[in-house]
Formats: sequence, C-alpha cells, structure tokens
Amino acid sequence: MSTKKGNEKAEKELLWQSRFAEPFDREALLFSSSVDVDKALYQEDIRGSIAHVTMLSEEAIIPVEEARLIIEGLEDIEQEISSGALVPEWEDEDIHTVIENRLKEKIGPIAGKIHSGRSRNDQVATDTRLYLKRMISELDAALGSLKKLLVEKAETYRATIIFGYTHLQRAQPISAGHYYLAYFNMFHRDQERLYDLLKRVDVSPLGAAAFAGSTLPLNARRSMELLDFGSLFDNSIDAVSDRDIVIEFIAACSVVMMHLSRFCEDLILWSSSEFNYVEISDSFSTGSSIMPQKKNADIAELVRGKTGRVYGDLLNILTVMKGLPLSYNRDMQEDKPPLFDAAGTTLSCIRIFTRLLSNTRLNEERLARLTAGDLSLATEIAEYLVKKGLPFRDAHRITGRIVTRSIETDTPLPGLDLDAYREFSELFGEDLYDSLKPDSSVNSKKTHGSTSFSSVEEQLRNAAAKC
Repeated sequence: MSTKKGNEKAEKELLWQSRFAEPFDREALLFSSSVDVDKALYQEDIRGSIAHVTMLSEEAIIPVEEARLIIEGLEDIEQEISSGALVPEWEDEDIHTVIENRLKEKIGPIAGKIHSGRSRNDQVATDTRLYLKRMISELDAALGSLKKLLVEKAETYRATIIFGYTHLQRAQPISAGHYYLAYFNMFHRDQERLYDLLKRVDVSPLGAAAFAGSTLPLNARRSMELLDFGSLFDNSIDAVSDRDIVIEFIAACSVVMMHLSRFCEDLILWSSSEFNYVEISDSFSTGSSIMPQKKNADIAELVRGKTGRVYGDLLNILTVMKGLPLSYNRDMQEDKPPLFDAAGTTLSCIRIFTRLLSNTRLNEERLARLTAGDLSLATEIAEYLVKKGLPFRDAHRITGRIVTRSIETDTPLPGLDLDAYREFSELFGEDLYDSLKPDSSVNSKKTHGSTSFSSVEEQLRNAAAKC
C-alpha cells in the first residue's frame, strides 16, 4: 500500500503465510492478486469488519477498549481510501490485506484481533452480499426513473397512432401510449426480479468462518443485526461456497439489458430515414467523420452492444462455478470481475437510456399520414365481415383478395369504393368506412389490456400506481 504523503512502504504481510518458510513467489503473487478488482468492496469490507469487531466486544472475546481502537482505525482507513490518500497496490494481494495491514500500521498488533473467529471466506461472502444489496437498490432506483419517464411518454402520446409490428411488418394501428406501456411492464418485471432476488441476497454469512464454523462463542445473529441483514445462514458450508446469488443477479441484469436492447433497436430503426417515425435530439446523436449528412443513434447502438458484455459476464460466472467441489475454492475469486462489470454496465445503460429517451419525440404528422391509408387496416375489414355473420376464415380469405386489389391498383383500402368491396361480398355497406380510420380501429378494440384509448387510460392509471 502507499499514501500520497510519501510514507515509507511497510513490508508486505499476507494474511495466510504464517506456516510457510519461504516467501510467496512474486510472479505467483502478481498472478493471484485481486486488489485491483476487489478494492471496489472497501466500504463493504470495513462495514463488515466494524460489525464483527462490535460483536466480538459485546461477547467479551476482545476487550471493549481494543474494539474501540480497531473501529476508529477502520473508520480512518475508509477516509484514507475514499480521499485517495491510501492507494492499494498489487503486492497487498486483496483489499482485506490492504485494510488489515494498514490497521496494523496505525494501532499495532491489536489489529490482528480483527480476524478472531472470521475467515476471508465468510468475510468475502459478507462483502459480496452487502455489495449486491447496494447495487440492487441502485438498479431499482434507476429502473424506477425509467418507468416514470415511460408513463410520461405514454401520457403525452396516448392519442397518437403508430404502427404496431409483427415480423417487422406493419400489422395494426395502435396507440403510442400502448407501445410505451409495453416497455413499462417489461421494466416493472425487471424490478420484481430484483425484489425477489433480494430475499436470497439478504442473508448474513458472517460467523460461518472458513466453512465449518468457529470454536469461539460468536454471536452470528448479532452480526446479522448490525449489518441490517434480514436473515442468517442455515449451513456454514453453503454460506461460503456458493455464488448462486451472483449468478442470479447477473441473470437479472441480462434480462434488463435484453429489454433495453430491444427498445434501442426500435429507436435505431425508427430514427432512420426509411422509417422517420422518431427524432432523437442532436445532443444524443453523433455524426460521421467523412459523411457530413449523417445523424447516428450511437448511444442506442452502444447500449445494444453492451448487452453482449453482460451476457458474457453471465456465461463467465456460470463456467467458473460449474465444476467446483465443496466448499470454498480460489476459483471463486473470479466472480468479482463479471459481477462488477454486469452491475456497472447495466446501471450506466439504464441511466443513459433514460436520458436518451427523454430527448426523443415522435414525428406525429408523418405517422398520422402513413397510418391513415395503410394496409394495416385490413384486419378491420375481416372483423367487419365477422360481425356480419361470416365465418372468420371466409372473412380472412375475402380480405386477402381485397388487399391484393388495393396493391394492384395502388389504392389505399379506405380509397376503394363500395362497389369494389361488393365485388367480393354483398355484406359490405357504407358503415365499413367508419372502420377504416386509424382512430376507429384503435378504439374498436374491446378486450382487456388492448390498445383502445380507454384501455390505455386504465393502463396509465395502473402504471402510475406502480411508480
């Protein structure tokens, strides 16, 4: 470790080397050092150590005065790391060694009592769970902000009619509010997945020691309370040897990223000249170094691209864990890079996408012009015939022939005269044309959760209540 004050470096002492007669090979130490990654856990590590020392003091395992010195030293170290005065170095092996060695510099041999009844195994498991609780809270807040924006967008555009797509082909006219609320529901489920995961994360492993427990009279339940965990481990082996919560967390992040990526794909397509349905603000677009006319949806493309990183993180941790015997194995040190990358990438993508979406607008005039005469109204013709008593399959066949006529004559469906319609079925009357309007099409939907304006209003009220 080093400080900006230029203090002379202390000789490195690894936490496990007491039984070894020869020093650890420096190349092997460099290879095994994780401090460049796990230094991100310094706050969680110090918090866990303070709780452990407090419990040790309360149980008379260490004297109260020594506990006070240790806790004050830990609080000072947290400030040193936060300010940059203490910079961890790779020779320290991991952040736990950094903190304990620095504590020994500050208060002497008493620092060694910090590890009474505790292994790095339950220490790391505790740090990881505290980190996951923090990241779940931050992701929840970011998703909450995105959901609020989606409700605002749905409210703004609830009466705007856009194309709904299947197979990337225009299918039926829908309310734009209905579209935004579809993504609202996806991100709401993402929140629910995180809530559900939190139950399994919120379990204290402190007190499990290496894997078999401790002979010291530890009060694991007190440590749990001091760290605000909701429950306590049932089995000391399981407490330190599994990382299913890390896997589940990265899986939840992967689903969030999948939803973001799909939304980004819509924005990328819809902002192109071929679609021109949406306008992205210049402040969230880029140009070309050679083609001056270009306006690129680069932020959406980057979010779409970063989805692959998070998917890779999930495969990474699954592969690390797939063949490990019980209990702890050093392989599990490799859980931190994918965990930190997935958490950081997902959080930054949610936040930047929310800003991107708030700086987009629908091209309402173009959409109104396109939806007014499009073939996507064909379903209304088929259902018109069904209401007149014709079996749906017959109605579908007749409507398909009418669509062919519309294409061959380059006449929009609302532009075909009644005589043309009656060539295909005598059931057509003047009231058909009431159905061949985008707003009528949207409002004609009667089923629960549909795109009708009244249904969207109800969905908006329900969505607002979930924000």
